[in-house]
Amino acid sequence: MEHLHVEDVESRTSAAAERRAIAPAVGLEGAALNYYELAPGDSFAFGYHAHENQEELFYVIEGEATFETEAGEVTVGAGEVVYFEPGEYQRGVNEGEKRVVALALGTPADGGDVEVLRDCPDCGERTVQRFERADGGLATVCVDCGAATGQFH
Repeated sequence: MEHLHVEDVESRTSAAAERRAIAPAVGLEGAALNYYELAPGDSFAFGYHAHENQEELFYVIEGEATFETEAGEVTVGAGEVVYFEPGEYQRGVNEGEKRVVALALGTPADGGDVEVLRDCPDCGERTVQRFERADGGLATVCVDCGAATGQFH
């Protein structure tokens, strides 16, 4: 048995104010479990993305998150869940004024490749991104032209 307080798990580089990887902290190997806190404007992810082999479920504990999906926008409030199959593109954002607190469960833990799309100012459209270490965090960079599209700590 493992027992811990969420705040005892160090927050990781993220597009969210806080992202705490709970699964490895307790030794869970078959699934990914992350605790998130999103300030207004924050996102669960670095961009609109799809996991090759991982299904994902988000449970909103507090606040309201808006998910961009292939079927359109979906708003998920406290006490609600949203589920995405492998290969399904999505991105959840806190578009409100109150903090969002949520859990994200992904299975399997290693979901294979993740394709991240972000708006590239130089290309003038949403493009595939790669990640680079930068200034103590991560930067997203357009695969097509090399332009920096985001900086995360």
